[in-house]
Amino acid sequence: MLKLARGITQLNIWVGKACAWLIVPMFFALIADVIMRYVVGTVTIWTAELAQLIFGVYSVIAGGYLLVNRGHVNVDIIYGKMSKKRKAIVDLATSFLFVFFMLVLIYQSADMAWESIEKMETSYSVWNPYIWPVKLAVPVAGVLLFLQGIVRMVSDYRVLKGLENDPEVWGKQATDGSAH
Repeated sequence: MLKLARGITQLNIWVGKACAWLIVPMFFALIADVIMRYVVGTVTIWTAELAQLIFGVYSVIAGGYLLVNRGHVNVDIIYGKMSKKRKAIVDLATSFLFVFFMLVLIYQSADMAWESIEKMETSYSVWNPYIWPVKLAVPVAGVLLFLQGIVRMVSDYRVLKGLENDPEVWGKQATDGSAH
């Protein structure tokens, strides 16, 4: 079970780090747009839309990575002052909301993505790129986040039981470069 949890965590870390590189093409698309608009004096029809599509993927796909590093928003005024055990209790008590939300998100977004793939949906703009890959990223991201959420719930349970709690360390090791 711990190997599976470690694998899910490592997958989310890898996806998060790979996703970070999406900033590069997004940056170049926006720079090209600015250069074409203000230096050359003409507008491009594809650069801003490409940047939006890349940002769409960028903003959803790294949710699991954020959860590994506890980067999601909390009310830290109260939560930040709690002990590990109390945080685990609060996280487990509210985990049913997470599970419900994620199952609805995955189901609805998978349906939306499947419909988009069947139609080979495009943006219907002048450039008209395919947008189904961006829509497909939503359920994929949802599954990654859901799996990491399950790992987090198991981790919180292990905190309550006083057991070794590897997932707590895995994210820190992988992001600071000290993983095996």
